[in-house]
Amino acid sequence: MLVILSGVAGAGKDTIKKELIKRMENVESLPSFTSRPIREGDIEGQTYNFVSKEEFEKMIENQEFYEYDIHHNQYYGTSRKLLNEKMKSGKIIVKDIDVNGTEHLKELLKEDTRVVTVFLRVPKEELKRRLEERVDKPSPAEVILRLNRFDYEESRINLYDYVLKNDDLEKTVQIIEAIIENEQKMETKKR
Repeated sequence: MLVILSGVAGAGKDTIKKELIKRMENVESLPSFTSRPIREGDIEGQTYNFVSKEEFEKMIENQEFYEYDIHHNQYYGTSRKLLNEKMKSGKIIVKDIDVNGTEHLKELLKEDTRVVTVFLRVPKEELKRRLEERVDKPSPAEVILRLNRFDYEESRINLYDYVLKNDDLEKTVQIIEAIIENEQKMETKKR
């Protein structure tokens, strides 16, 4: 099963993903590839797989991605090889990805893989506060860029199986744990 977490930058996707991995033994992350520079706190192969813009474009040319997009002037993409390897392991894969990537993955994988999608909502003012208080301190221009994407991301919530307001981390993680457990039960019944 693939569990996709989406929401605007600062919605808490990465924090929730880390909590799910800590709490649920059969859950694993699938980091995207990106051309963005490594930031303080990033871990190669865990946060993202970091490559240069040229390397990323070569990977596109070689059709190595299920999906990719340009976000905040950087490439982000889902590796075919890594996702296929992880799915064969029988683990529940948790991936944070934007709305465009979610739409592509749902369409591409619908015949082979159970894809469960969760959109995390955060009020715009709260989002602005979170972005300004981030450890990696985005520039004011970057905060504006991310806030400008807010309405577009929100307009796509009809793509998602579940939409949650992320205003309480513990409660949100518990709800997503319950969603994963219920989806697993439904998948088992279908077999």
